[in-house]
Amino acid sequence: MTVTLAELGEAELLRRLTRFAPPGQLGDDTSTLDPDPRPLLVNTDVLVDELHFSDRTTSPRDVGWRAVATNLSDLAASGAIAVDGITVALVAPGDTHWSWVEDLYRGISEALSCYGGILLGGDCSAGRQRLISITALGRLGPLRLHRGDARPGDWLVTSGAHGLSRLGLALLQRDAALDANVALTESLQQQAISQHRRPIPRLDALNTLLKNKPEELPWRAAGTDSSDGLLAAVQAICHTSECGAELRREGLPRAANWPEGALWDHWCLNGGEDFELVLALPPSWAQTWLDHQPHSRHIGWITADSQQIIWNDTRHAVDSEGFDHFGSVP
Repeated sequence: MTVTLAELGEAELLRRLTRFAPPGQLGDDTSTLDPDPRPLLVNTDVLVDELHFSDRTTSPRDVGWRAVATNLSDLAASGAIAVDGITVALVAPGDTHWSWVEDLYRGISEALSCYGGILLGGDCSAGRQRLISITALGRLGPLRLHRGDARPGDWLVTSGAHGLSRLGLALLQRDAALDANVALTESLQQQAISQHRRPIPRLDALNTLLKNKPEELPWRAAGTDSSDGLLAAVQAICHTSECGAELRREGLPRAANWPEGALWDHWCLNGGEDFELVLALPPSWAQTWLDHQPHSRHIGWITADSQQIIWNDTRHAVDSEGFDHFGSVP
């Protein structure tokens, strides 16, 4: 028989969740971190049922993975080289099955096993809608990536293809926007679904960046991740740095066998939830990173035209329709 959270009760729920943390870790209301001279980076991200995930498209195991990956992506985009761990706040209706929560935490554990860190603690509460809020803690390396450190002349680069997560969601939802006349390769479909369900925080791309800095350059770079879309990431860097950007149309980071057309370019620019690094780097550092980071792309340049983002060929403004956390609520 499948037991619900209401039938289980809070005490038994917490007891069962202890197996996903080191022994004794969840025995108190607080956690202790070992002394470390490196600065601590902290971020929080929330996933809401029917907005960021749904039973129609995402298993609870994949929800757990995505919840961790979104947070670790923010740490990577800030310069974290080590993950201490996470806390998890879970809100769910009382009729939620324990099996759903169990699989959620299995996905959380799988992501932590891949990228480091432990379950430090958290909280659980009843509510009308399922919600997972994770706070992640990591340690800063030699480069603190800020959005506001871009300079005119920097190259804009990214760690991988964009639009895949949006395509994956469309495939899972059988979105009418997918024209039956457009042939999608099986490998592209599988890559897109995987990118949507199990995104990869680009800690590897950050490590490549750190290892390949030219010695003559200072530790100065700007960066963020593309959780809200590639264009939104470029806009965030430009806005905070009080700069502009020129994007290479031929440099759009399309996946292999990506179809042509306005819809597909739109998804590449504005699809969101690809969680790739988007960086503004001095040209020599950017080139070295491109040479050593597989699938990375040179997408444009930073300019002195404050907050003006244009195409390199037409000089026209790049349209903006990225993800809006409030405007996108059903």
